[in-house]
Amino acid sequence: MNPLMRTNNHLPSLIENLFGRDMNEFFNTNTTSGLTSVPAVNVLEHQDGFRIEVAAPGLKKEDFKLNLNHNNLTISAYQETQKDEPGQGNEKYTRREFSYSSFQRTFTLPTSINADRIQATYADGLLKIDVPKREEAKVKPPRQIEIGG
Repeated sequence: MNPLMRTNNHLPSLIENLFGRDMNEFFNTNTTSGLTSVPAVNVLEHQDGFRIEVAAPGLKKEDFKLNLNHNNLTISAYQETQKDEPGQGNEKYTRREFSYSSFQRTFTLPTSINADRIQATYADGLLKIDVPKREEAKVKPPRQIEIGG
């Protein structure tokens, strides 16, 4: 039985007012952990979108699954490790030790993202997920408006 741990991070209302409701919902996560602890996650915002960084050393990219269902991005991983140790002396037995580890994290993404352009890479123990914003959600530079008359 996997223990279920939920984390609801609600930013203070001042931050919500500065960044809007979408930013607050972006940090609303549900966490499920298996036999190991849940990896640490950084969420960065830049002009063109967001980047989620998951610290998961020791895993291979094939161990990860990323699923997008509506505006919920679920990051999960599963790994099975087997050790074979032969018997000692003339004995003819094998001892096997199975080791399983898994985790799952779900992020509620803001409505301002372009779901069709989400991309992920894994290198050096770091899973990076780029979540671009839709063009209309990007901050526009200031401009002068002509007054007609």
